[in-house]
Amino acid sequence: MPRQPTLVGKTVLLVIDIQKGAFIEAEGGIPHMPGYTENMIRARRVVDAAHNAGVPVIFFQEIHRRDLIDYGRELDGSEDIHCLEGEPGTPVAREEMDMRPTDYFVHKRRYSVFFGTETEILLKGLKAETLIMIGGMTDVCVHYSFVDGHQHDYYCRVVGDCVGGTSPEAHQAALNAMEYLQEGAVLSADEIVEAIGSAKLAAE
Repeated sequence: MPRQPTLVGKTVLLVIDIQKGAFIEAEGGIPHMPGYTENMIRARRVVDAAHNAGVPVIFFQEIHRRDLIDYGRELDGSEDIHCLEGEPGTPVAREEMDMRPTDYFVHKRRYSVFFGTETEILLKGLKAETLIMIGGMTDVCVHYSFVDGHQHDYYCRVVGDCVGGTSPEAHQAALNAMEYLQEGAVLSADEIVEAIGSAKLAAE
């Protein structure tokens, strides 16, 4: 199959789990690769480009009830308790990412943004064809969201230097797996910002 264009049809930006915890020191929870916070800071460039171009932005927040009832099997692996209601690291990083009243917001209990959420209804309403993904974790929530988006027949793009994994090795392996599903899916912040700007100019 020929390589697809970077952006196809209506584009939507998915900001996956960029929460306050990415910008504060915290013990336990989920391991983060070196440079994780720097990648989240860089992700703001993509949010700004989307806002400037009129690209819809959806912020996602992983959040769990304090009685742990909705964790399911999440704590069977390497992850400790994380994203609890009422904890300082759980809220979306609204100020850091310039979340606006015109942006959309979805909270989720599991990894994929599609699992048990209103995401598919929202994307249909927005007539989305291409999904750009930034945030964390590359090898968990971003990867599983990408796979579900792929299986729902969206063109999926992940900004490799605006996502962060549990380790450098897991981060790169997840990017490789996503690139395997859709050739040209993994892009840099510079590349995706340029693509968004070009699409805006073409539409004017």
